[in-house]
Amino acid sequence: MAEKKNAKSNKAVKVDSHARVKAVPEYKLKTVSELSRKMKESTTVLLASTRGLPSSQFHDIKKNLRGKADICVAKKSLVVRAISTTERGGLQNLKCHVGADVALFFSNLDAFELSGLLSDNQSPTKARAGDIAPEDINVEPGPTSLVPGPAISELSGVGLKVAVEGGKLAIKQPATIVRAGEVIKENVAGVMAKLDIKPMKVGFEPIAAYDSKSDKVYAGIKIDKKKAHEELKQAIGKALGFAVSVRYLVKETLSYFLAKANAEEKAVQSIIDKSQTQTTTKEGN
Repeated sequence: MAEKKNAKSNKAVKVDSHARVKAVPEYKLKTVSELSRKMKESTTVLLASTRGLPSSQFHDIKKNLRGKADICVAKKSLVVRAISTTERGGLQNLKCHVGADVALFFSNLDAFELSGLLSDNQSPTKARAGDIAPEDINVEPGPTSLVPGPAISELSGVGLKVAVEGGKLAIKQPATIVRAGEVIKENVAGVMAKLDIKPMKVGFEPIAAYDSKSDKVYAGIKIDKKKAHEELKQAIGKALGFAVSVRYLVKETLSYFLAKANAEEKAVQSIIDKSQTQTTTKEGN
């Protein structure tokens, strides 16, 4: 026992120096141990957000990734503690990316390949007010299942031209109701819901991943395959033009150079023929 003076009475108060520290619950120790083991055994440890992800889809994705990745969900403090116990230098950099509503993926796949699988497993969903449009949201002309009434003013309010056809509303002209990057307003979200337009996607959102081979953490690993494909097509188009401009000879540019040479040969021959004709005419005079 130790003695400690009471600030008010100035009297010594006995303090039990052997007071028991609250024991850490067994399930927490087990969770940390299991997470740490998986981190050490996996090629990739990927951190993804589960915010807004319905439990039904969570289990569907988990089923789809069976054999490719294990998914674990745990509190932030336990995940951070598990990272610390691995004693892997590069993995420690994953701590700053751990937040609320996250899941850990353990896999032997490459981090970017695993991120691509998560993108493939996203599902379209309706937009909510405040969401950011991922791309231009277009409405094409055609019939709808909506009956005349309040829906007329609702659709007109977002710039749609409508008419009544066969007792139902029909959209008469194509229109872009939201541009990419814009905040979706409540009235626009309501119209899209009525037209069953699902511009958003729901699923696991990759945040960062640790690669044990390089012992590095990679952030910003979300993969948009459609966008990447479009960018690749644009890059290929620009590359061909650049190769032609610097006269870089490969099979892709050879046909262009041959066609150009043939056209120039004909142009030169035409000039020569014209010059010879003019010379002959002068000599004849």
